[in-house]
Amino acid sequence: MTTIIAPRIHDLGGFQVRRAVPSVQARSVGPFVFVDHFGPVTFEAGRGVDVRPHPHIGLATVTFLWAGQQTHRDSLGSVQEITPGDINWMTAGRGIAHSERTPPGLREHPHALHGLQTWVALPRAHEEAAPAFFHHPADTLPQQRREGAWLRVLAGRAYGEESPVQVFAGTLYVAIDLDPDASVPLDAGHAQRALYVLEGDAQLDGRDLPAQHLVLLDDGTRPILRARTPVKAMLLGGEPLDGPRHLWWNFVSSDRERIEHAKQDWEAGRFGAVPGETEFIPLPGTDPPAVKTPTSD
Repeated sequence: MTTIIAPRIHDLGGFQVRRAVPSVQARSVGPFVFVDHFGPVTFEAGRGVDVRPHPHIGLATVTFLWAGQQTHRDSLGSVQEITPGDINWMTAGRGIAHSERTPPGLREHPHALHGLQTWVALPRAHEEAAPAFFHHPADTLPQQRREGAWLRVLAGRAYGEESPVQVFAGTLYVAIDLDPDASVPLDAGHAQRALYVLEGDAQLDGRDLPAQHLVLLDDGTRPILRARTPVKAMLLGGEPLDGPRHLWWNFVSSDRERIEHAKQDWEAGRFGAVPGETEFIPLPGTDPPAVKTPTSD
């Protein structure tokens, strides 16, 4: 264990989003170039998340929930409810637009929300791949239960398991839930790894870990994660990127000029419409200002 990263916190009217990657200490971990932790929060009746349609290129978005529900819609015509334990994997490739909203029925009463959204940068050879959307229900993902530990391999390979989620490079993405006093060694099969503790009082090789922080792990080590209280954590990483990436708003590319073209395409409406949506998020700096992270009203 070498570095502990405190995420930047965005307070959206009582609803917090913590961004651990990118940061000064870690521009990426394996293929992951963006790690957002939202919640835990309990919304009052009538409120929820409304992320209006917005564009992406050069990446895949990965959404995972511990609590709550969201409706995904995209310019391919996909409409999908995501519930706790599911994986939504959206490959943006050469361009896609999507929205994320709390379902109307859930807004009728107080409801919780807690999850991670991450972005995986596509390898250069796949940055312009055809956009695609895949949903994997919780019961289709490999999992292990062992002496108070619950391991779910969400994407890539770990602990002798392989997720059915299609990935483009070596990927590590494992949800870890521990009962008090339970412990588990962290899989060492990937070159770059990080551990994000979402909830609970945890130790790594006997050293206390702050909750809601990202821990960069040394290559080749197999530290022991131990819970002193119930713990929720995510182990992530994989194969290092095949070169630097430029990030601007919702766009990721190895070519800065490609991002300029994406800006023009969004302003010109060339990403395609999201069926069922009449709103959209304009480019940053236009009026009204753009907001990518989930809103609470």
